[in-house]
Parts: sequence; C-alpha cells; structure tokens
Amino acid sequence: MTEALPLDGEPDEYTEDVLSVVERIPPGKVMSYGDIAEYVGRGGPRQVGSAMSRWGGGVPWWRVVRADGRPASGHEVRALSRYAEEGTPMRPGSDRVNMRQARWDGGNEG
Repeated sequence: MTEALPLDGEPDEYTEDVLSVVERIPPGKVMSYGDIAEYVGRGGPRQVGSAMSRWGGGVPWWRVVRADGRPASGHEVRALSRYAEEGTPMRPGSDRVNMRQARWDGGNEG
C-alpha cells in the first residue's frame, strides 16, 4: 500500500524513515530499494523509489540501486562518477555495482 504524500510539501514519516536509512549508508556501500523497504519494515521497492524520486536529492541517492546493481535510470553517469570517487566495488566490465561486495546491511560496519 502506498502512503499518501502530505499536501503541505513536507515528506511523510515513511519518506523520512527512508531518507534516514539512505543518509547512513557508508561511502563505497549500497542498498537496493528492496533492502531499504525491508530495513524500514514497510512498503516495498516502488515506495522507496517514489520517496527517493521526490525527496532523495539531499541524501546520497547514488548509494540506492536496483537489486541487480544498476543505478537509478537517468542518473547513471553521475552515479558511476560517485562510485569511482568512493571506491564502490563494481562488476568487472560492467556499469553495475557488485552487490555481493558493496551491499550494506544497515549495521555499524562500513
């Protein structure tokens, strides 16, 4: 179920929870949209994507990827630049993040 966005232009509680998780992802690590939904404990990948598309500009959005390691559509070039800067593990010969090495589980380690 999709939670309604408030009319006053402020993010709702779900969006705030999503953004809070994204802000905690360490440099060089990523979480998938589904990982974030699971961590927050509600919603799904599409709800996380919706929150990110509307409110994600102020957080490290490039650290949120599709389950196969691809960055957000339309933002690939900027995301790949960020991955190079942060040393994010990539799949050899690919523009995809190596999810096995780069996935962050929400714990304290980076």
